[in-house]
Amino acid sequence: MGADHEGGVRRRPVRAVVYAVCGVVLLAGCASMPDSGDLRDVESTPRQDAQVRVFAMPPAEDAQPGEIVQGFLEALTSDDPNYDTARKYLAADAAKKWRPERLTTVLSDGPSIVPDPQPGGREDAGSVSYTLAGDSVATVDAKQAYAPADGPYSKKLRLTRDAKTRQWRITSLPPGVVMGKSDFQRNYKSRDKYYFASNTWVGTSGQPVAVADPVFVREGVDPMTQVVRSLISGPTSRLSPVVRSSFPTGAALRKGTASLTPDDQNVLTVPLNDKASGVGVAQCDEMATQLLFTLRNMTPTVDTVDLRGTGGRRLCELTENRAERIAWDAAAKSPEYLYFLDSKHRLVRMVGGSPGTSAVPVPGALGESGKELRSVAVSRDERTAAGVGIDGGSLYVTSLTSSGSLGDAVVTSQGATKDDRLTTPSWDARGDLWVADRDPHDARLLLLEQGRGEPVTVQTPQLPGRIKDVRVAADGVRIALVVEKDGKQSLLVGRIERDSPEGNPVSVTDLRSVTPELEEVTAVSWAGDSRLVVAGQEHGGLLQMRYVQVDGSTPEGLAPAALSGVKAITASEDEGLPLVAYSEDGIVRLPSGGQWQKVVKDGYAPVYPG
Repeated sequence: MGADHEGGVRRRPVRAVVYAVCGVVLLAGCASMPDSGDLRDVESTPRQDAQVRVFAMPPAEDAQPGEIVQGFLEALTSDDPNYDTARKYLAADAAKKWRPERLTTVLSDGPSIVPDPQPGGREDAGSVSYTLAGDSVATVDAKQAYAPADGPYSKKLRLTRDAKTRQWRITSLPPGVVMGKSDFQRNYKSRDKYYFASNTWVGTSGQPVAVADPVFVREGVDPMTQVVRSLISGPTSRLSPVVRSSFPTGAALRKGTASLTPDDQNVLTVPLNDKASGVGVAQCDEMATQLLFTLRNMTPTVDTVDLRGTGGRRLCELTENRAERIAWDAAAKSPEYLYFLDSKHRLVRMVGGSPGTSAVPVPGALGESGKELRSVAVSRDERTAAGVGIDGGSLYVTSLTSSGSLGDAVVTSQGATKDDRLTTPSWDARGDLWVADRDPHDARLLLLEQGRGEPVTVQTPQLPGRIKDVRVAADGVRIALVVEKDGKQSLLVGRIERDSPEGNPVSVTDLRSVTPELEEVTAVSWAGDSRLVVAGQEHGGLLQMRYVQVDGSTPEGLAPAALSGVKAITASEDEGLPLVAYSEDGIVRLPSGGQWQKVVKDGYAPVYPG
């Protein structure tokens, strides 16, 4: 981009990189600021090993305006905790007003720096301005929530020469921070923080349901403390209407708490301010559960949290094992079986994660050969199943017991063809069953509470087309919809709202595309608390399989191994279980770190519970 600008913008990053290897800190040759006034694009740093730390350089004496701009933009990509070095490039008043934490703008590459024409065709000796330009990829807001973005980025930045010091400093700048995609990937990492679904409980003990709320934190700047502060401050705006936090309003880390680190017994002590000091034991246990769910998989390991109030008084102490009994979380619930339909169109099952290939019919009506099925879904507790008849027109619900009978269809469709009738059904943790009728003359998304009773028509005011497929998240507050319009399909994730202020008993709102580059979506499944696996293709491209986050970002790690002819796919929120697909080779599975393996040739429609 920059090389096309008048004056020939050259690319060369200007930064100091410090490598920490085996506990020894080695200073890599620090690049100096350019000694000429030529401008260069701020090129993104290639993604580095996690041990690489990048530190900013302060402005050089008598640096020219172009050097100040470049140095400032480079400083934004460093691991400086409070951007103190970046502020040295700003005039005093601008430094006070600048709030880098309020917005991060991600561009496809580092921003191009374009000098603006000076009034009258000559340089003003006291003030100059530049335009920062690029192609937007995403933004991260003040709540640290990621959102994909598209379109050109163009913002003004002005510098003034200080009358006393004669040094150039930035006096006006765009809000927040701007950087290229590879710098963002190096600096930031997605972390799930956890809340509870509003007014939702499961099981006889009435466990609240945990909901993952992904945010991006700066990985090189004490991520554990960052994510704890973010958790306590409350959910992102997208989830706030449908989740609750057990942390009281106004709760925060105690003033003066700079960093949180677990001790050698993996116990993390969390000192809280006065707003949290009056909580009871049950509420405190829920607060601790939110913390433990949020901090799992972080380094160093946290096995126990110890919440402290005023004067260091212990509010509660909770272990990870106890936390899993306090709240229901799909990622901690490993399903007992994998289910699919055999050559007789019966529902069969095999032990989940088993390397074997033998399956047996499930107990009850759906395991008998009397009713041929097209698709199925098994409830999260694996006690109930829903099956769509072979013609796609009828949905049946029955228990997975030997005494379970089929009964009458709970939903029927009048669509003219199989593809115009019912989708594969899907269960959430509440025990509610979701299915869409694709009849062009009566297209609708339906909910059967507890899998029975009169179907409720779900309001979908933002739906841009006809639903082709439905996958509800275990938490019951998010839903993935494959939507078709004008022959193209897109994968949208929306928020499920119950008893909304508008009077709708159930509605799906805030639908957002998480795979805008795909124009055909063949199959989709939830594959974690905030992750989906998708099979689809771009315009003119080959079928591909990938993981995507619910916020539209791309998770770290490799995509699943290529598989031709994918027709259906299923994954468990327990990421230790293999991915399973129905392809031209029949039912196949993908163990972690392995290659696709054939399970059975004559089988289709594989599903884990949900």
